[in-house]
Amino acid sequence: MSSTAPDRPDSPRVVCLPGDCIGPEVMAVAQRVLGELAPDAELEEHLFGGAAIRETGDSLPAATLEACRTADAVLKAPIGDPEFDAADVRPEQGMLQLRAELDVYANLRPSRQGDVDLLIVRELVGGLYFGASGVRDDGTAFDTCEYHPSEVERIVRRGFELARARRGKLTSVDKANVLATSRLWRRVVHQLAADYPDVEVEDMLVDNAAMQLASTPEQFDVIVTENMFGDILSDLAAAVTGGLGLAPSASLGDRRPGLFEPVHGSAPDIAGRGIANPAGMLRSTALMLDHGLGRPDEARVLERAVDEALEKAPTPDLGGSSTTAELADAVLLALARG
Repeated sequence: MSSTAPDRPDSPRVVCLPGDCIGPEVMAVAQRVLGELAPDAELEEHLFGGAAIRETGDSLPAATLEACRTADAVLKAPIGDPEFDAADVRPEQGMLQLRAELDVYANLRPSRQGDVDLLIVRELVGGLYFGASGVRDDGTAFDTCEYHPSEVERIVRRGFELARARRGKLTSVDKANVLATSRLWRRVVHQLAADYPDVEVEDMLVDNAAMQLASTPEQFDVIVTENMFGDILSDLAAAVTGGLGLAPSASLGDRRPGLFEPVHGSAPDIAGRGIANPAGMLRSTALMLDHGLGRPDEARVLERAVDEALEKAPTPDLGGSSTTAELADAVLLALARG
């Protein structure tokens, strides 16, 4: 996957959000690795999620938001804690707010295993999750899905650019046989296709896309889709290529900073036991090196090191017995070997 970072910052500033439960454990591994691969980077930690609620009453404190806005990249560990499951202020609210404030509209979810090498490009700050919602007096609940043509154009164009840099195939996923927003989506895709004659384009309904991902995922190169469809399909793609515990993500806008985070949860059941798998965090760190800091060579080195370490020192979730620290040591050993 080629880098979309506009340039390579000198002495970059990375805001680290350790998050909740296993979050600080896997973030510590990422920071060790960055010490080796980007020793010039300035790493600073800020409160976010449940930890921030305990300290400030807000899942995204103003000081954290300001630090993120002025950073070169934001590296985020998982958030969420059962303590806040029924609370009025929840960690996840801060996550949605941060995405919107940074306008990181393009969520990149790569999935690789064997013959499968695909990239889902999910629109992240519009659609059903950000539309008007509520409960009427008669008890009816509603959620509104809206997209402006400009919102569709910028994410679809990002999909075309990424497909052009990979194998030249773009699959646009929608539900145009039912939804007006999907018919808009499809019109925009075909309008932009004229600008990318070197990219093969196909339309696919979301239900068919789910079936195809489950049965023959190797057919896909880049998939571009709206927010909710992308949320569901990217988890499915992760499941067929090793599981959510290994999956990274990058959320990008048109300017810095990007937001980089593993897609798995905070795993409160294993927090503090030293057995969390940091692979998703480290792969997200590789995406940050590439797309956030403009250092694709270092990103490729880290991706190879993580793959090698998972083979030699798998954690319990992969059927092995290695601890978080042992897998981290295996990654650092692979980095030392180059």
